[in-house]
Amino acid sequence: MHPQTTTRPRPARAAHPAAVPVLALATFTVVTGEMLPVGLLSPLAADLGRSEGTAGLAVTLPGIVAALAAPLLPPAARRTDRRTLLTALLVLLAAANLLSALATSLPALLAARVLVGVCIGGVWAVAAGLAPRLVPAARTGRATALIFSGIAVASVVGVPAGTYLGELTGWRWSFAAVGALSLTAAALLRAALPPLPAETAVRPAALLALLGAPRVRQGLLAVLFLVTGHFAAYTYVRPLLARVPHLGAATVSALLLAYGVAGIAGNFLGGALAARRPRPTLTAIAAALAATVLLLIPAVGSLTASAALLLAWGLAYGGVSVAAQNWLAAAAPAAREAVSGLFAGAFNCAIALGALAGGLVVDGLGVTPVLWLAGALTAAACVTGAATERTGDRP
Repeated sequence: MHPQTTTRPRPARAAHPAAVPVLALATFTVVTGEMLPVGLLSPLAADLGRSEGTAGLAVTLPGIVAALAAPLLPPAARRTDRRTLLTALLVLLAAANLLSALATSLPALLAARVLVGVCIGGVWAVAAGLAPRLVPAARTGRATALIFSGIAVASVVGVPAGTYLGELTGWRWSFAAVGALSLTAAALLRAALPPLPAETAVRPAALLALLGAPRVRQGLLAVLFLVTGHFAAYTYVRPLLARVPHLGAATVSALLLAYGVAGIAGNFLGGALAARRPRPTLTAIAAALAATVLLLIPAVGSLTASAALLLAWGLAYGGVSVAAQNWLAAAAPAAREAVSGLFAGAFNCAIALGALAGGLVVDGLGVTPVLWLAGALTAAACVTGAATERTGDRP
């Protein structure tokens, strides 16, 4: 079942070689802004006089807002040129990050983070569906993967880089740097993208029709389990690593950078595998993440084991976005922007749920039990993918 849409005539494509890399920069920027507090949680919480679990709301709140904005903003702005919309969202993101850098209390920070959530949902949902309008049909899959690589690279590089800058200069300067990056991305988008009038006006009710498609629904459920489990633990990775004896702040930052390098490799490896078999790829990723986070529990006393498992974590998680996008794109090829909005909504909802659940566990039980929660949720994603495979309906 596919949503009914109002489609306008498609103009002939001209070559826009810089457009796809600039869209990847845009997705990298918004997702880095979303997850930046993860690596800065301890100093941010201390500076604002809150617990780490409570400060985790800086991740939870924009995730909730993005989950709402992603499916709703594209239909609401269905008459707005996509280049104009993306540029405006990135300018708003710059303002939101500068306000975050100036925040002197948690409520002030959270108010700015609401704006971040709007930008995340809008940019992610709109950018994901633009590849077919910018490149020939034969290159659409590769261009879409490159756009989504910005999300994967942000997850595994943006946070470690922000953490490293925060260690050197303080957490506020990390937010200011993302604000500057947002303005740069806005200017590049304006220059690199052609005019992109809204091609397909998706009615809000059509989103419900997409949710009725079994392949879409199963893919979204797997994403919810997998990403919720990941962020339940990863939001609190810094206090988790603090359990390892004699592990200083500089070493933690170095380990997170190594995690990022492994994640880049995982993004391209996962993309290559998911191009042909997205469901088995996402199922294998879920199994690897479940094993990794559970093995971190007995590895607490060993720096070597903890470091190796963190690298494995990055390698596995790096392929999540591209594998999930390929699954859902195959499930609804005629409704790319709509299904991308649902994917972005589910992904960001899972970020919020994971950060919230992890915060409750950390504040109530401590950091080690959060690994059990993450292991259970990622295992559930693995079961969902495996059960879907047995139906014989494999995109």
